[in-house]
Parts: sequence; C-alpha cells; structure tokens
Amino acid sequence: MRQASIFPNLFDLSGKVACVTGASAGLGRRAVIALASAGAKVVGVARRRDALFSLKQEIGEAFSGVDHDVANRDLLEDLAQNAAQPFGSPDIIVHAAGINTRQSADEVTSQGWDMTLDLNLRTPFFLSQYFVPAMREKGWGRIINFASLQSFRAFPGGLAYGVSKGGVAQMTRAMAEAWSCDGINANAIAPGFFRTELTAPVFADPYRVARNAEQTCIGRNGEPEDIDGTVLFLASNASAYVTGQVLMVDGGFTAK
Repeated sequence: MRQASIFPNLFDLSGKVACVTGASAGLGRRAVIALASAGAKVVGVARRRDALFSLKQEIGEAFSGVDHDVANRDLLEDLAQNAAQPFGSPDIIVHAAGINTRQSADEVTSQGWDMTLDLNLRTPFFLSQYFVPAMREKGWGRIINFASLQSFRAFPGGLAYGVSKGGVAQMTRAMAEAWSCDGINANAIAPGFFRTELTAPVFADPYRVARNAEQTCIGRNGEPEDIDGTVLFLASNASAYVTGQVLMVDGGFTAK
C-alpha cells in the first residue's frame, strides 16, 4: 500500500488569488495558465480584450480579465482596485508586462527611455505597493518580477531596456528587504531567449536563433511552458525561505 506523503502539496495554490500583468501573450499568458492549473484564481491584466477573452474561454470561472494599460501612471490606483474586484485583493502579483524599444545608445530618445522605465520598473513597484497592505494583513504574499539576461549583461540595442532590467534586479532585493518580514516574499525570474511576441525580432533571424541556442548549456532556446515550474515555485509555499533572488531561467546561457 502506498504511503501518503508526509509533506503538504507545496505547489498547491488553492484559495490564493493571483494578478498577472502582460497576460495577453508570451510569458505573462503562460503564467496565468500555470497559476490557474495549480488552483489559484487569476486576474489577467492586458490591453487586448480579445486575448483576455481567449483566456477566459480556456480557463473558465477561475479567470477574470481586466482591460487596462499598465503603463499609464495616472491610473495605477484604479487598476489595483479593479484587479481586486473579481476575487479579492491578490496574494500573488506577477509583473510580466514589459517593453523593449531596441534603440541603440545613439538612438535612445527621452520618450523611449521614459516609456521603458515606466512600464518595466515604475509600474511593478507602485502596483505592488498598492497590494502590500492586504498581503501584510494576511501575513502572506508573493511578488514575482521579471528581470532579464540584460539585468547583468549588455546587449546591442538594449541600453534603456537593460537599465530598466538592472533596476528590476535591485528593486527585487529592496522589496524583499522591506516586506519579507511581513511574510511577503519578492523574487524575480530572468528568462533567457524565449519565443514570445517581445522577442519576435530575434526569432525572425535564423542565424541569431541558432547562435543563441548554441550559447546555452541545454542546446535550445526557451519555450513558454519552460517557465511553468519557476512561476509555481516562486508563487507557492515551496519558496517560503526564498526571497530577494533573481532566478535565471535561461537554459544555462549565463553559465557558459
């Protein structure tokens, strides 16, 4: 007779509420699916209503979409209130929305700079700040930021993006220092080269695709489902003693 495990299901998110920005595509969409599969009720935030409707059709009553532009700094409080309406204030926030203007250092404009830092850095902090009081009251919360290879390495055409993602790495550590004593863990995922809408310009070049794959230890680029386990780990009790960390999910790209 098989013995029951003495351990609880560390990855079970039943009874938890998650909010995911950038839910319409790529790794944000995949995070929604992973969290819902583990039992969480998920609020997906994106501008594309058709994509949110598609997720609703796929996931069902455990999903609610919020049509909102997270880059609008004047409407973040409204977003926080709207995201808390369907299922209550989120226990888990995943900041997957992002932008890369791919401007070289000589081409960076003040508009492109502000847009990049607003969406990639400012929004994750202030949206988290809105949700922290409810997490603190429960004594439990998870903040998952999205860092990047460019948090630690400089790539051509990525000056503003790299600055924003370097900031995400430090912001994650600072969030952990500020809030982990209240049971709110803050960590970041740093994906390698994943096939998403954001990386479409990279994957349109077969030479770059092959070169990037060769630079990994595993020998291939990432697919959206490769992020599932990391999201569930950082969103659940499995990561109870993990905070302030940037977890590279890059197939070993940064190990070589």
